[in-house]
Amino acid sequence: MPDIYVARQPIYDRKLYVYAYELLYRGGGERETAEVVDGDDATSQVLVNALLDIGLPELVEDSLAFINLTEHYIVEGLPASLARDKVVLEVLEDIEATDAVIDGIKRLKQDGHVIALDDFICDGSKRALVEQADIIKIDLLALPGSALAEQVKKLRPMGVRLLAEKVETPEEYEYCKALGFDYFQGYFFCKPNIVKGAHTPTSRMAIVQLLARLQDPALDMGELQSLVAQDVSLSYRILRYINSAQFNLGQKIESIQQAISLLGLNTIKTWVAILAMSSVDDKPYELILTALVRAHMCETLAVRSSISVDHAFTVGLFSALDAFIDKSLDEIIQALPLADSLNQALLQQQGELGELLALVLNYERGQWDELARSPLGSDELRNAYLASIRWAGEISDALIKKK
Repeated sequence: MPDIYVARQPIYDRKLYVYAYELLYRGGGERETAEVVDGDDATSQVLVNALLDIGLPELVEDSLAFINLTEHYIVEGLPASLARDKVVLEVLEDIEATDAVIDGIKRLKQDGHVIALDDFICDGSKRALVEQADIIKIDLLALPGSALAEQVKKLRPMGVRLLAEKVETPEEYEYCKALGFDYFQGYFFCKPNIVKGAHTPTSRMAIVQLLARLQDPALDMGELQSLVAQDVSLSYRILRYINSAQFNLGQKIESIQQAISLLGLNTIKTWVAILAMSSVDDKPYELILTALVRAHMCETLAVRSSISVDHAFTVGLFSALDAFIDKSLDEIIQALPLADSLNQALLQQQGELGELLALVLNYERGQWDELARSPLGSDELRNAYLASIRWAGEISDALIKKK
């Protein structure tokens, strides 16, 4: 396979269920990693090859995939093997509404493809594109404040669905939702919704307290068993998961004590922490999935270094803790007895652990230029990311989705 980076970014509906993932990609080859020509035919070919070689289910599971199209593929057509019912085709913003382009889009729609216009700003020159579009993506950075509301007002009567992209905070999400957007894209779900003067709910403080006890090096088997026993639901879910096919222990585990004896104290502590974080019921499912992907990718990449695998998993998992608790990470970390290396990694992304976390976050967000300094190749990073998506999906099916 060519030198390829592929990541994904979730797109939500109004109920915060994942509607699709946009695929973020970079083809390298012999070029420097930081070199990129956005939207050119060569990069589109890399994407198509990646989709065919890796496979859409590996990247997006049962969801749709948004992929960028250059003018070449609009006019000349797409490979027949690209599943029509699994992709949304994005027409890049610099493509002009020529007769050849409009005819190409019409053919794609006749073939059953869904068409989206990327980074769109409504003006008379692109009316013909709007008439063919199913979804229009609007970049919040390009249309701040009242300009965004005015754009929505123009487009709403045209019968298209609207997608707000680069939504980075909970406040921006709420504003776009009030304007009537149908879909939302960005990392707002990974940011805390901090309301000044508001009290943290008791249930979330209990989670922080539980995580603090789990991180205490003095915690022994008896105390962990007592902690889990205090929550009947937690006890049930951890035992159900340990008895699932994921562990394949060959015998039924009937108590937390038995589970600790067989799997070890650290393993059970890890799964109790994951279950505690996933118990926050007003957060999108994608948040725990993101935390799991980060944790597993950190763990996978730590294997080839001197970094503690346990610490690597924890730093990835806890990197989203502020979004779960809706408090600043600095405030949460003060309540947790974490090692200095974990504190430094989470708060400042410094030290070996911090550099590892920064690497994983850059890959997740498609910030490919930032990966140029990494000693790891694109194959290793891509494979670790895809394996982490697969692992997180399996874990969430068995452990989280069926609460």
